[in-house]
Amino acid sequence: MSSATYLVSAPDQPGLVARLSGFFYELGLNILDASNHTDVHAEGAPRFFMRLVVDLAGLAKPGAAEKLGGSADRKALEKAFNALGEALAASWSVGYSDVLPRVAMLVTKDPTCLYDLILRQRSGELQCEIPVIISNHSHLESVADSFRIPFVALPVTAETKAAQEKQILAELKRHHVDLVILARYMQVLTDEFLQQAPCVINIHHGFLPAFQGAKPYHQAHARGVKLIGATAHYATKDLDQGPIIEQDVARVTHGMGPEELVRVGRDVERVVLARAVRAHVERRVIVEGRRTMVL
Repeated sequence: MSSATYLVSAPDQPGLVARLSGFFYELGLNILDASNHTDVHAEGAPRFFMRLVVDLAGLAKPGAAEKLGGSADRKALEKAFNALGEALAASWSVGYSDVLPRVAMLVTKDPTCLYDLILRQRSGELQCEIPVIISNHSHLESVADSFRIPFVALPVTAETKAAQEKQILAELKRHHVDLVILARYMQVLTDEFLQQAPCVINIHHGFLPAFQGAKPYHQAHARGVKLIGATAHYATKDLDQGPIIEQDVARVTHGMGPEELVRVGRDVERVVLARAVRAHVERRVIVEGRRTMVL
């Protein structure tokens, strides 16, 4: 069954659910799933958000073609929906179930998140393709080889960073990548890179309180923290300040040493990153300014 997933953001107003669902009803298309939320605390005026999953089988019916101007294909459907979006002053996007997102992994030396995401993808939990793994070291090439995924090693220094990022962008373009995952990629991406790259998701160790710099788990141990956590977010030019997609924490005790905290932290990081990637590839995330709505 082919389906389309629509994400809509609009100024809140009466009748939005009826008009959006009615659009598909008039075409004879069945809505498989729907969720919506109104943010009454939005700056300026309330904002409406909606996710609609629509069965495209109805496009084969004669009535759909007639109402879409004679051509019942996806392009005609998008054109008609855009007219509705303009009438509602809405922003919207659509993705199709039979067009899998192409996801590139950027890694350094830690294989934890890389293994986890590949295994979830191979088991069908993450509906995406992984056409390439890119690293600034060659340490994880054997991991890529074991799964028969192309691996590209692009070493980097402070002097070669600009050139290396251009090489990464070329690889992303060559492999038609839609989404980039920083799976423990231990390099700060420049604003110039982020402006040209596809959407980027990063994982960050999110301690309470926050510990920055080298050996964050050792700092946490020295402070006797009781909770450690992780945050998955979209990467922006402001380091670790992008819109948050997913977060979680784990409780720890005074009896755990730094290495035990590392183990627990890695568990949290890979689960949080996997949840964020899944939400993105399933088209559940709407970015609104510095926030996200996960529907």
